Amino acid sequence: MSESVSLDNLPVSEEEIADLTYFAFAKAVPAPRDVLTSQARTIELPDVLVGRYRLERLLGAGGMGVVYRARDLLHEQFGDPEPYVALKMLGEELAESPDASALLYSEFAMTRRLHHPNVLRLHSFEVDTCCRRAFFTMELMRGLTLDRLLCDRPLGLSWPELRDIALPLLDALAHSHSRGVLHGDLKPSNVMVSEDGVRLFDFGLGQSMEGVMPGLAQLSRNRINAWTPGYAAPELLEGQPLSTGTDIYAVACVLYELAGGKHPFNRLPSIRARDERLDRELLAPRTLPKHCWPALRAALSFDASQRIITVPELYDSFNWQPLLLRCWSARVGRKV
Repeated sequence: MSESVSLDNLPVSEEEIADLTYFAFAKAVPAPRDVLTSQARTIELPDVLVGRYRLERLLGAGGMGVVYRARDLLHEQFGDPEPYVALKMLGEELAESPDASALLYSEFAMTRRLHHPNVLRLHSFEVDTCCRRAFFTMELMRGLTLDRLLCDRPLGLSWPELRDIALPLLDALAHSHSRGVLHGDLKPSNVMVSEDGVRLFDFGLGQSMEGVMPGLAQLSRNRINAWTPGYAAPELLEGQPLSTGTDIYAVACVLYELAGGKHPFNRLPSIRARDERLDRELLAPRTLPKHCWPALRAALSFDASQRIITVPELYDSFNWQPLLLRCWSARVGRKV
């Protein structure tokens, strides 16, 4: 889940109200915030949403969203032996903001645009009008997120284990980019090794590329800072927009951590790691084959202009495609 989010001191100028990204985080106008808050808190979350989804237990919570295990009573009525889903809604503070449900719908729409076996499958987007809460349902995964896996494997994974996670993860990310969707918050806790394989999930901080789904509400990057500093590329922390390069930096940090059990830069914010020149001390993880290291090292570059490798090229390095690797190496050599 994402880091904590603050909604305090948000601007309310007419110019910013005209911003398509503003309304999902603005304070209510003209009603005072304290009135909205008290109204929202008088409406408790029911046990059953839209007369169909019975909430059973909380699975996870972050600064922006909460996820529950729920039972689909309709499917249960028709004899489904596994009528369980995961159900995501915005956290209380964001849910109190006017039209915040548009932001949740953006996440739903972007993820639904992806059709890949290693991207979490979504079911439906709905609104319970009684409690005034929007939510979407998705497949209920059973497995370990990579952060929990790393707790069990503090020295990292063997090469076969790493490869079995890296290839589907990189393939899912490449598919996402090919469909015009940036993840925005790739980190170990947003990847799961489930009974059905690897799953990439939580596109809550994601964004569609220019010209893709232009009508969707977007996060206002100037008014919200929910990045995970240890996995966010330096340019992102410095206010630059999301890009394929920022996703590449994040996934490279995850792969390095899986290979050696430790984050490449001790989970320090990337700006601090850059300023302390920690990249000069970076060594290849012990279990990582030599042919993978040049590509992974390029993906870990603090300088976005030097992070020229693509996700498919990083995939090929882990899948050992000598010809393609030689082409990439030659391209890097020409740039240098």
